[in-house]
This record gives sequence, structure tokens and C-alpha cells, in this order.
Amino acid sequence: MTSTRDQATVSGTGVQGSPMDERMPPVGGMVDRRRFLATTGGGVLAVGLSGGHAALAAGAVAPVNLAVMARTSWSNRSSGTRLAAINTNAAPTNSKDDTEGAFATEPHSGPAWIEYSWDVPVRTNAVDVYWWLGGWKGALPTGWRVSAWDGKRFVPVRNVQGLGLAPDAYNRTTFDPITTTRLRLDIDPAAKASVGVLQWRVWSHGAVPVFPPLVTAGQDRAVVLGGQTYLDGRVRTLDAAPGAAALWHKVSGPGGVSFADATRVDTTARFSAPGEYVLQLSAKADGKTTQSILKVRAETPPPDERLDVVYTTPYAIDSPLWSSRAKALITRWIPHCIDYCERTDLKIGQGGLDNFIEAGKALRGEPHAAHKGYVFSNAWVHQTVESMCIALMVDPQGDKEIIAAQDLMRRKLGEWIPVILAAQEPDGYLQTAYTLADRAKWPARWSPEQRGNHEGYVAGYFIESAINHYTLTGGKDLRLYNAAKKLADCWVANIGPGKKDWFDGHQEMEQALVRFGRFVNDMEGQGHGDAYIRLARFLLDSRRGGSEYDQSHLPPGRQYEAVGHAVRAVYFYSGMADIAAETRDINYQSAVLSLWDNMVNKKYYVTGGVGSGDTAEGFGENYALRNDAYCESCSSCGLIFFQYKLNIAYHDAKYADLYEETMYNALLGSTALDGQTFCYTNPLVDTERTTWHVCPCCVGNIPRTLLMVPTWAYAKDKAGVNVNLFIGSRVNVGDVAGTAVEMVQKTNYPWEGAVALTVNPAKTTSFAVRIRVPDRATSALYTATPPVRGLESLTVNGKAVQYRMEKGYAVVEREWAAGDRVDFVLPLAVQRVRGDDKVEATRGKVALRYGPLVYNVEKADQPSIDQPLAATPVTAEWRPDLLGGVVALKGQWQDGTPMLAIPNYARMNRLPSAAGGVGGIDSGVNYAIGAQGQVVAADTTGEAEGHDRGHARHSQVWITVA
Repeated sequence: MTSTRDQATVSGTGVQGSPMDERMPPVGGMVDRRRFLATTGGGVLAVGLSGGHAALAAGAVAPVNLAVMARTSWSNRSSGTRLAAINTNAAPTNSKDDTEGAFATEPHSGPAWIEYSWDVPVRTNAVDVYWWLGGWKGALPTGWRVSAWDGKRFVPVRNVQGLGLAPDAYNRTTFDPITTTRLRLDIDPAAKASVGVLQWRVWSHGAVPVFPPLVTAGQDRAVVLGGQTYLDGRVRTLDAAPGAAALWHKVSGPGGVSFADATRVDTTARFSAPGEYVLQLSAKADGKTTQSILKVRAETPPPDERLDVVYTTPYAIDSPLWSSRAKALITRWIPHCIDYCERTDLKIGQGGLDNFIEAGKALRGEPHAAHKGYVFSNAWVHQTVESMCIALMVDPQGDKEIIAAQDLMRRKLGEWIPVILAAQEPDGYLQTAYTLADRAKWPARWSPEQRGNHEGYVAGYFIESAINHYTLTGGKDLRLYNAAKKLADCWVANIGPGKKDWFDGHQEMEQALVRFGRFVNDMEGQGHGDAYIRLARFLLDSRRGGSEYDQSHLPPGRQYEAVGHAVRAVYFYSGMADIAAETRDINYQSAVLSLWDNMVNKKYYVTGGVGSGDTAEGFGENYALRNDAYCESCSSCGLIFFQYKLNIAYHDAKYADLYEETMYNALLGSTALDGQTFCYTNPLVDTERTTWHVCPCCVGNIPRTLLMVPTWAYAKDKAGVNVNLFIGSRVNVGDVAGTAVEMVQKTNYPWEGAVALTVNPAKTTSFAVRIRVPDRATSALYTATPPVRGLESLTVNGKAVQYRMEKGYAVVEREWAAGDRVDFVLPLAVQRVRGDDKVEATRGKVALRYGPLVYNVEKADQPSIDQPLAATPVTAEWRPDLLGGVVALKGQWQDGTPMLAIPNYARMNRLPSAAGGVGGIDSGVNYAIGAQGQVVAADTTGEAEGHDRGHARHSQVWITVA
């Protein structure tokens, strides 16, 4: 067995502020934090002690670094960093040397702490801290302190000397000897800055205890039968103790488990039968044994063929709720996006159509201006184009306001499309930031140094806009379609095996290429779009050697935990789900199910949102779900795509249950009821709505996602059609069993549960109609009472019929003729929802739900929302006078006063308007190289932030219970 001190050692010199410097032993080892267990002696890592196991046994007094045997925790962290990196005994050469990883706090987060805890008491009188200055907005702190746990609380250590702030060196701090099991650094960041740490050492004083091994089995996950799961456990011992060993074994499960090498912490396992398994990793050293378990759910493979996409083509909406929301988007919000994309005077969130105009000039050899705004600013232009195309497919049904807005959109498409196409380079490449860049600063496309420039992100949105432009025109106008093919062909010609190995820092191109490849195959014949799908797979497979922030830390097939930037993540997972369905790659299938399980059952909000903001715009640790959640609108859009991809791959209604939940809560309320403002983030406490944002990436994503009603409402295969959403509408779902089929829904859902579904095949034909039977138990994180599932009734042409249940669908298989009508009633009831006790933010609280809708209580309806909810019944009542007409929930507060709750999507619509306000700065994203008008503050003259709500809470989901 090899100790890491045999691989490399570090000197004790250069440490600041202590006379102990010269007697500190050489300790350590350069440890790769991702692979620190892959040692030659079976995978057990020994770190930290000079003098060997014999010195331990003798209770040697030479100081050793106790940090290597500590467990770590923190108050907050910046995405892409890990606290586990700071106690590996790495040897940084300077404060920007993050070769072995680093930890950093989130900027703007205020005072922070990081903590070590040990399984046995330790005695110490000195620590070393090596500050990191390589992170986002990283700066040295203004101060820091050391405190120790006395059994009841943390208390400051005494007689402190040191507390240095020097870069490029260890900062030694000494204090009176203490014995404790927990030690904490309390850190004061500079204003709006992040504080980073490369290493934090804790030196022993006196006898060194014998530590049990530190063992972590790893992340719970899923595996598809026939495949393998990649185990990457962690075992630490303080030194190469005699007889140290590790072993995997099955604790429980319905079948057998075979390990490639059960004595290695990094190995693989295969399973013989579906079901829930518990695996245990055990390690023994110095006569002490430690175990850690992980859970594996083995699942049968998905069906051989995925369901077919129902493309969004011209359709009609006939729903009180959806008609009003669609009208607000079409008549107010999309025209607003058009206006802001055309403006050239914006001080923040700039860079719209003008960038395409200037790029066109550059390609024609004419004088031109520099690029404006963020490097990815093309995105909201492409999204707005797609939103216009989809909005034009909505039947106005004589509504004069909608007709006028659609006339505007037709004119704008006529004006915009030539401008956009003029900015496309001769070989098909399209990104105005590159076209207008200084070649000395951005010399080449697709270079590793420019991964942050979003080349694929903006290209993907352009490709997706072309799909809905094609369906809008029925294929009669091929300008965008052909340009999208030209762009995709450019990428295929330059990237791939034997060409260029590359991936984009922000995912989107991957799912766009698969979506486009499927569409081309459907329009032109099978095989014509396959090259685009193969390229998507290559881009996914190329992600490696990077960070959790952009999900490039591990190969896709070995990722089992949702990490990093939430929008990048859900786009990535959506693309992975596509490739798993198209290629049937079993490692991808297992990873996708694992990521889904981790996200939905450990990192998912009751509103269907994701991204806690504990890391930069991203996922935190399991069960870290604070109520001032980030839940960016774009992450909700991406999550809907991800759940939808799983629905068509697995034919399982539970995924539609989930995307309905996200759509009705996290996304539907992301624009105000009047369609004049939007939410960049969607916390469960209050909401900031603004007219624009410094990073307006969501502005077009919201309407293009919400208005794709036909795609979300239906899916199909050769044998039938699946009904996934209940929205009053008229939709042509295309060919089913050899005939064109129109589906017409009449319903007042979600206010009422009755749905009338008329099936109109072009000719009488036999096929299956599969109706989703909602199950509100969508996530293991939440338990709702009373349970609500099943159908109250189902009839065909007025007569009760037998139906079978398959994967959450009520299946009616018969010969259908035009006008056949299915009537069914979905149960709706007020539910009290409680969170898992592991979620600190929801302990002692309850949320209210009715059908798919989560509810908020607001101060607009009651004097106080901070008191407990009484145990008396909560009832539902239709209120046509409230917020455009809603079902409100009525109950009592503990003091006997009335309680009123309104749907979450309608939250925060009764405060002073935020019109004219612009959301805050996010300087963590890249500007185009050579960009003009770079943002320095969100309150630029004339564009102040939205209304100031101060610290008073106006709206919340979770309510205290007595």
C-alpha cells in the first residue's frame, strides 16, 4: 500500500506568523481530488503523517496534519468548487494554483464559515490557511477567526497569534491548545467578493489519536439491467496502517450483485434483477472498521422505440386559464421582447438585432461597429424569433388584440430573417460575437480557450427556431430551415472523430442537434438527420477534464449527481436523455436515470423548480433547498424538456406528472399576469419582476416553452396517442395508425376535474388513446395528504368502458371514428404537503396544493403570513374577482383570522408595478471580446431596479404549522 507522502512532499517553510514553522514536519502529497482513492494498494488512501504507523501506535508528539481525517461542511460555496479539496495535503505553488482543486464561497453571500469535524477528539494548537485567488470575484478576506466546539456551541480559541492574509503562502495561526471534535473558520469576505481556500491544515498537539478510516461509498444511483454502475468510493486512513483494506458487498436486494473487483474502491457492479439494492463499502485499519452504504435502483431497459414527437403546428386554445396566459404572452410579452431586441439605446441587457446588422456589414466588408453586450446575446434574438413563430400558430379566434400582435410578428419576421441570415458566414457558422471579434483576442472558432463564449449555445437556439419556423409555414418557407442545416453541416464538417475534439461551456447545441436531427429525419426521410445526432453524441462524450460548474468533471455516463450551473445541467441532461433514447447506450441510460433520481428526490422544489443558488446559479448539496431559491426561469424551461424526453423514452406518465408541475408553478408565473414583466428567478419567498435584465437569457425562453402546447400535451406512436396535459385546445397530432388525427379537449382544468376529449381521425381506425392519470406524489421529498390519484370516472360516448392501466396511463383501445368522445374526471382536492425532515427549510411547515397548483399566502390578503396555520379544514372556492379568476384556498390562522391562499403562478401581482425596472447585474458571465457598453451596475441612470420591497415578506409558499 502506498502512502501519498511517498508520491510527493511539501516543505514547512514559507508559513506566515509563527515560531513553530521550523519544527513542523514535511507532510502531504499532491492528491488528485477526483481520483485520490485510486492508489496501488487496493484503493485505500493514506495521508498526512510523517513517521509511519509505528509513530501513531507510540503516540508520537511530532505534529501531524489532522485535517486529512476530518469531514468537511460549509455555509455556502461557489459552483465548480469543492470543500473536499482543501484537506487533501496538496502543495499549491501560489494562490492561483488550483491544480488539485479549491473551495470558494459565493460572492455577495456575507460572512461565511467552513468546518472540520472528526470521529474522535483531537488536540491542536495551530492551523495553516492557504488562500485561493483564482476563482470568480475572488479576493482575500477582510478577516478571519478560529472557533472550536465545546460540546454545546462554538467558542473562539484563546491567545491567537497570526490570522494572516498573505497570498502565495500558508498563513500560520497559533492558539492555546484545545481538545475538540469540531473546528471552524469564520471568514469575513470583502464586499461582494468570494473567498477561496486551497488548503486548511490543522496541526496536532501532543499524542495523535488512532482514527477509524473515513469511508464514503458514494452517490445513490440507478442502473439499467444489462449495464454496470461505476463505483468510486472514498477511503482515508492517516497513514499506511498494517492490514488496511477495503471491501464492497451487497447488504440487501432482490438479486445478485457482481463486482469487477470487490477489494477496490473504484470498481464496477452489475445486477441480476430489478429492484432496490443496498451496497456497503467497508474499510479496516488499526483494528477499527468503518462502513458506508449507497442505494442502487436497478431498472429494466426502456422500450425498444421511443414515442414520436407531436410537433407544434397551428392549433387553438380553449381554456380559461391558458387562453388568458397565452394572450398576455402574445399581445404583451413577445412584442415587448421584439421592442427590446430592436433597441440600440439599452444600457444593460444590450446586444439584440443590432449585432446581426453589424456582423452582416463585416461579412460584406463594410465599416461596422463592435459587438454589444454579452457574448451570448444572440440567444434572446433567436428565442424571440422562435416565440414569434409559435405565437403565430395560435388561432386568434377573432380576438382583435391577438390579431394585431400577430400582424406585428409577421412584419418583424419579414424584417428580421434577412438580417439574421446576412450575419451567417459563408460556411454556415453563425455567432455575431465571433464575427465581430478582434482576431488577436479570439483567433479561432471552437478553441478550448474560448469555451465560455457560448458558440454552441447560440447556435442551438438558432437551429431550434428554424424547426418552428418550418412548422409555421408548413415547409413553404425554407430560409431558416436551410440556414440551420448549413450551420449544423458546418459543425459536422469541423468537429468529430478525426477532426476537432471540443465541447461548449454552456450546453444547448446538444439537445438542439438531436431535436433537429429527428425533425430532418421526419421531414426528409430516415437517415438524413443522423449526422446531427451523431455530432450531439460526440459533443457530450467530449466533456471531460473540467469542473462541476459546466458538468465536464466526469464522462457523461459516469455522472450520477446533479451538480453545477442548473441551466447548463438540465440542458445537458436533456441532451443525454435524447442520446440514450436514440442510441440505447446503457451507460447513458443509467446515468440519466441516476441524475433524474438525484434531482427529483433530493434537489427539487415543491413548485417544480430546480437550482437552490447555493452554488453559482446552480445546485447545492442534497436536501439543501432554501426558500429564497434561485429557480431560474431558464432552468424550468430546460427541466420541462428533460422530463419530456424521459416521457417519450420510457412511455411513463410520471415524467409528464413532473413537467406539468414545473409548467403550472415554476414557469407559468415567470411572467406577470399582465404580461409586462418577468422573473429571472422564482424563489418560494416573494419574487422580483422586471421589464428586462442585465442577462436577459430567459425573456424569449419563457414564451417559446409555454406556447408549445401541442408538443407537451401529446405524444404518439404507431399504435396510439398519449394525452399528457389537460388543456382546452384543438390540436392536430399528425399520423396515428395510418391516419391523421385531431384531438379536441374541452375542460376548465385545473379549476375543475372534468375533461371532454373528442377524437377525430380522418378515417375510422383502431388505435389506443392513453390518458395520463395524474399522481401528485411526484417526489420522495414531499408527502401530501390526502393522497390524490386515479380517475373518478371514464366513459366513451356516454358509456362506461373497461380500460387498462399502463405506466400511469388509462388505455382505451378501440376503433375510433370522428366525433367519438371520451369523458373523464380527474380528482381534485386540497392537499397539505410536508417536506422531508432532511430539508431544514421546510421543517415545521406545510405547503398547500390543489390539483397541479401549489399555493402562496400573501400579505395582500391577510395582515400576517408569519403565524401558524390552524389545523381546521382548508377548502377550495372559485373567485372570479381575484387575479383574473382563480380557485382560492380558504382556512384559518392559529389566531382564528381567515387565511386565503392564491396559486403560486399568480404570486406578487398586487404590488406596485416594476415597469421600467431592470434586473440586477450578474458579472459572472462573459462579455463578447471587444464588447461595447459593458455593464458596471444595475442602477444605471434612468433604469433603476424594480420596486423596493425592503425586507418585509409579501408572499410565501411554506406556512408554519402549530
